[in-house]
Amino acid sequence: MRKLIFAASAAVLLTAPLAFAGPYGTAGCGLGSMVFGNQAGIIQIFAATTNGTFASQTFGITTGTSNCGGGAASAANTKAFIDANREALAKDISRGQGETLQNLATLAGCSDASAVGSALQKNFQSIFPSASTPNDQVGDAVISTLKSDAALSCNKLG
Repeated sequence: MRKLIFAASAAVLLTAPLAFAGPYGTAGCGLGSMVFGNQAGIIQIFAATTNGTFASQTFGITTGTSNCGGGAASAANTKAFIDANREALAKDISRGQGETLQNLATLAGCSDASAVGSALQKNFQSIFPSASTPNDQVGDAVISTLKSDAALSCNKLG
């Protein structure tokens, strides 16, 4: 058992400098990406476990730390939110209201969540032309709609 703990500790110490050499791996950003870096293979399980154990990925995405980019105030993170919550967001957009829309409005820095709901509801067909529309296209359409309506004042989208 001591050998296993020693080997795991050595692996962490040896790979920590590599964490700053490039982007994160398949486990995503967070403490795990800083410790294990972009190494391929089973090491990403340890990175994901580290992220989950310390809730560092959620914190990093919100604050823009731990290799998670520019914080909650960026179009990239808004797009990631849209991708992760696509089904719930589609339902809320179709109704023009809901918790997912409120969260999206807050994340994008929009002044009025109900106005965001109305604007996205009016553009539902262009945002979701079909059920098989790729996530990137859905995210681009939502962000484009939010940026194009000056009354929404979505100031965190750049």
